[in-house]
Amino acid sequence: MPTIFIFHGVGGGPQENWFPWLKKELIKIGRQVIIPQFSTPENQTLGNWLSTLEQYEKHIDEDTILVGHSLGVPFALNVIERYKVKAAFLVAGFYGKAGNRFDPGMVTFAQRKFDWEKIKSNCKHFYIFHSDNDPYIRLEKAEALAEKLGTDVIIVPGAGHINRSSGYTEFDILLSKIKEIV
Repeated sequence: MPTIFIFHGVGGGPQENWFPWLKKELIKIGRQVIIPQFSTPENQTLGNWLSTLEQYEKHIDEDTILVGHSLGVPFALNVIERYKVKAAFLVAGFYGKAGNRFDPGMVTFAQRKFDWEKIKSNCKHFYIFHSDNDPYIRLEKAEALAEKLGTDVIIVPGAGHINRSSGYTEFDILLSKIKEIV
């Protein structure tokens, strides 16, 4: 059964934002959903997150779908450099410096040279969702990421960081785009 992974951001976890809702909706259509709990903010390094992901390695293949939110986006890019997957849905994300107070804890994930050709070779479908008023990640960061990946940004107007505090406990447009791929 194809697996869908959801990767949280700084200080996050499996029960935040729209993750539980999305998991429930995807299970209804016969998908296995894994939302790992990564160390954050203490011990938040790319190496530690990749070590956590290793326990799920048997579920990663060319039919796997990745969903990343915030720091989960550069983490997903790092995963795609290592594994072939079917699609990546990148929400409120970036690469390089985010330009906010969380940058020091995100260096190993995002402030590195990515192999964009390998990423595009390992994943054929990229969807980027970003708000026009995200208080943490400027829209220009999503646009730069879209340019690297050869895709467009799907603007979610007035959605803030597309998280619970912005009113997002459900995320219908994301679900509908995932359903198009599966």
